[in-house]
Amino acid sequence: LLPSGDCPMKTQMSRFQIHDDLTAPEGSVPVLKGALATGGQLPNFLGVLAGSPAALRAYTRYRAELRRGLLDAATHERIALAVAEHYGSEPGIAMHARTARAAGLGLDEVALAREFASNDPKAAALLTYLRAMLEQRGRAPMHLHEEAREAGWSDEELLEAIAAVSLESFTAMINVVGEVPVDGSIEASRSLQAA
Repeated sequence: LLPSGDCPMKTQMSRFQIHDDLTAPEGSVPVLKGALATGGQLPNFLGVLAGSPAALRAYTRYRAELRRGLLDAATHERIALAVAEHYGSEPGIAMHARTARAAGLGLDEVALAREFASNDPKAAALLTYLRAMLEQRGRAPMHLHEEAREAGWSDEELLEAIAAVSLESFTAMINVVGEVPVDGSIEASRSLQAA
């Protein structure tokens, strides 16, 4: 028991169980083991998604295919930051702020990306287009599409960017609806779930 007047530290708990390779459904275990082998630590998002082997496999295949496309890591990270901010996905913002830095984006570009902006004119044109597309449910004005093309984005790159928005929107929705805690708070969350 806590002494009178002392409050326990509140730890955010996910609405969904955050699985690991010991608790996940059998169909998710190979994917989780692969993620652990390459990444070292399992993100809470993947732990939650492991509750559905089909959703986990679909997500990892989709992400893997996009990573083999034309867009570079910095562009993917700008998109991920913008979409995470749009949905208010704290785990996404935290994770992509780290991975964006690893992809070569400076702190100023990380902050700008969260607002669908960039000091790089080509990146800014793409983000402006994607913001309109997301906010207007796919109905971005034609002039923004043309401005992105004029900035140097090919149709193939624009389609990949739209696909990246879709993937990052899915990720953000799982994080938000599931109240998934920011990575690093998992141990406390799991301890509370076990209690």
